[in-house]
Amino acid sequence: MSTSQLQSAFDFVNGPVGYRFRSGASRRDALARAAGFGKGTVPAIVDATAGLGRDAFMLACLGAQVTLLERSREVHDLLQDALARAGDESPELAAVVARMTLLSGDARDLLPGLRADAVIVDPMHPPRTNSAEVKQEMRLLRELVGTDPDAFELMQAALAADCKRVVLKWPLRAAALEGLRKPSHSITGKTVRYDVFMMPAR
Repeated sequence: MSTSQLQSAFDFVNGPVGYRFRSGASRRDALARAAGFGKGTVPAIVDATAGLGRDAFMLACLGAQVTLLERSREVHDLLQDALARAGDESPELAAVVARMTLLSGDARDLLPGLRADAVIVDPMHPPRTNSAEVKQEMRLLRELVGTDPDAFELMQAALAADCKRVVLKWPLRAAALEGLRKPSHSITGKTVRYDVFMMPAR
């Protein structure tokens, strides 16, 4: 895996993420709606599985304060470097990056000390059963972090966190995580669904 490939995957200035920033993220996006954006409402968000950081970046573009948790030290460092490069690119990007706080560590350890309106969990998804190619960036990420055999434990930690809702990003047609309770509702995108678990008032 070359340095250029890694930098391309973790890039908030160019490519698809840069394009989304330039073209304008939308509160009508399925993830934004799942996270609780509404008229006059901008939620505080914890992204429990930061990965490439793209979902967190999009949510920060919409004005949310986003705390990113990443347990792979290599991925954390790549993401930290990408955010620094984006912040140096322009005042507009710097303002977005300023709303993002990146923490190194396992979400299961960090979530008990955090409070948010929404916690988003996006574990590595099960292998596809069809012949469709997984995007190169996701193949690179899988090479770096492997699979997430503890996805259920991640969700249990999220459901125990001090938040108003938990959002699980999951393949559109994949079976639910075994043992996980039924979500309050789901919002579907083209290839993924967002299972939303509304939490009782504490």
